[in-house]
Amino acid sequence: MVEITYRDALRDALRDAMAADDRVVVIGEEVGAYGGAYGVTKGLIEEFGPERLIDTPISEPGIVGTAVGAAMTGLRPVAELMYVDFLGLVMDQLANQAAKIRYMFGGQIGVPMVLRTQGGTGRSAGAQHSQSLEAWVMHTPGLRLAMPATAEDAYHLLRQALTLSDPVVFIEHKALYARKETADLTRAPAPWGKAIVRRPGRDATIVTYSRMVHVALEAANRLAALGHDVEVIDLRTLAPLDIETVIASVNRTGRAVALSEGPLTAGVAAELAARISEECFDYLEDPVIRIAGEDIPIPVSPELEAGSVPSVELVVETLTRMLSR
Repeated sequence: MVEITYRDALRDALRDAMAADDRVVVIGEEVGAYGGAYGVTKGLIEEFGPERLIDTPISEPGIVGTAVGAAMTGLRPVAELMYVDFLGLVMDQLANQAAKIRYMFGGQIGVPMVLRTQGGTGRSAGAQHSQSLEAWVMHTPGLRLAMPATAEDAYHLLRQALTLSDPVVFIEHKALYARKETADLTRAPAPWGKAIVRRPGRDATIVTYSRMVHVALEAANRLAALGHDVEVIDLRTLAPLDIETVIASVNRTGRAVALSEGPLTAGVAAELAARISEECFDYLEDPVIRIAGEDIPIPVSPELEAGSVPSVELVVETLTRMLSR
């Protein structure tokens, strides 16, 4: 067991993957000498050199396009985008090329690359640098999507992503980088695509991922003091989506909340609510409730920013009303 930050767990995952497989290279803006926009690749250039930590011009399409080509020709590139908000710049390279090449080539070739980026609120970075765009990725067949909530999962999911044969979008929440946890990086991880029950409960199920896992866990602890026993499921990956674990939980508790930092309309919470309603209809005691971000550009004001996404207080209030009827 070690005390490690989310950021350092990601760095350890990259270091171990690069040491184990010389096909793994990192491509992006300031990933080399500077160590990455959020410090994840700091120090790796001293170990692996500029041939494997490749600094690029400020051109997101160039970064991802290079990674797609490199993956098709035998490397395992890790492309870093400074912000998930820049996905719009690379949707041709990512959604029209990387996601579809295995299909277009009849299965003869894949694109074994990882696109690392960060999203979410918490740093007052403004409307163009604070979005949660995972629904864009989840909506695109052919892409895998991981969104770890813990340092241990940040390590294991990144290591697993670098063994897959298809492109993985790996979204790290900017508010988690400095979070320190006790983790065991040596034990066997949960299988890729498998959700984890972070807190068992009998009265209701919260289904969530990324930073909202910690919001859900704190809310569940507060609800326990009020006599409500709430289960918390961490999805870990959104593509593949482990709906079986969710169904088993909701069929047992009879109530479900889909919690996401992304926008409410047509977002991940909406998909979860629809799937739960379809699969668990005969077991539900109440309608599935979505708790998600406001349908607005993210404000730069810290107070308004915090108010635009779900809070512990909102989750507690919502579950209290649901469980008190």
